[in-house]
Amino acid sequence: MLMGTWSLTSESVTEGHPDKVADYISDSILDAYLEAAEEEHRRVVRVACETLCKGNRVILAGEITVPDESEREPVDREEVVRQAVREIGYVDQGETFSAETLIVEEIITEQSDEIRRGVNPDDGDQGAGDQGLMIGYATDETPELMPLPILLAHRLTRGLAEDRKAGHKVWLRPDGKSQVTVRYADDKPIDVEHVVVSTQHAPGIDQAEVHQYVREKLAPGILGDWLTPATRFSVNPTGSFVAGGPSTDCGLTGRKIIVDTYGGAVPHGGGAFSGKDPSKVDRSASYFCRWAARQVVLEKLARRCEVRVAYAIGEAEPVSVEVDTFGTGDPEQARARLRDFDFRPGTIIDQLGLLEPLYRRTTNYGHFGRPGLPWEESASRGTERPFRGEGEALPEH
Repeated sequence: MLMGTWSLTSESVTEGHPDKVADYISDSILDAYLEAAEEEHRRVVRVACETLCKGNRVILAGEITVPDESEREPVDREEVVRQAVREIGYVDQGETFSAETLIVEEIITEQSDEIRRGVNPDDGDQGAGDQGLMIGYATDETPELMPLPILLAHRLTRGLAEDRKAGHKVWLRPDGKSQVTVRYADDKPIDVEHVVVSTQHAPGIDQAEVHQYVREKLAPGILGDWLTPATRFSVNPTGSFVAGGPSTDCGLTGRKIIVDTYGGAVPHGGGAFSGKDPSKVDRSASYFCRWAARQVVLEKLARRCEVRVAYAIGEAEPVSVEVDTFGTGDPEQARARLRDFDFRPGTIIDQLGLLEPLYRRTTNYGHFGRPGLPWEESASRGTERPFRGEGEALPEH
């Protein structure tokens, strides 16, 4: 437990930020392949799709393997790209980056046979799609069991997008960022010290109007009682923000990993999430660790909980499983609770329903702390699905 006074700053970006455009395209490709496959064949759909977007180009690269029974390519990847960009809001054909005029290039191969043999064994458990360390976290400082700074930062960027799409401010454009600094005392948030909001806008808009919108409408509606007269603001700190999105800046899948997780409250652990099917444990196991950490906090075994798991590629049993309660609970009780959770990749996929095409819903405004995602649901003893055998212990480490 951290005593005394300290601050934590977290950032978020809108769906029109170039890196999030890339993430959303990659997750849209993944969902399209899962939707195209028969349910009984989704387990062998393999998608590892990276996206780069810059200027008027989108470049797809990676490995995609579809079930053997597919006699034709089941997905029009170019149309998936264009539809994703339309949904984000880049539809102005007068801009360099626009859904109807962009050029799509592809560098796609199939998954390596050597990896496939480890992940898709003829018999036995499904192996991990890669090595790595994954982390899940939960804290009781908010009802969503998320750190307050990242939660507020996401709400601000989502508010920008919602106001843009609803036409409340016709000059709002898709690109934007937020940053929130929260001061803590004795491990609890006590006030919001500083808010940064940068939002793309139409040409000719007076910055005073942007400042007024953020300070008088956006922030009060989002921050509520956390907004005080002492809260400092930085709005479009460099001044005009007309040039934005992939027209101006390069976007790349997987560059916003701290935005995607806990805003720096704990280490990130493994790799990026977007564009990866659930055989890649850096995605699926991170979701599962969050689910397990939530249960420790919900059951009041600790006020804060971090769950860590590590894998070797091709092996089902994790190399290690560990828990940290940061002095806010009994780590042995928390560890005992984790014995109810089966961390093998195949069972993780089944327990959380990760073969469903749900990934486009995860891309923006954080993969955690939002309702409607399986790893954000509660699991009580006797009703949850992740069981190990009676008396079976976690791996020694």
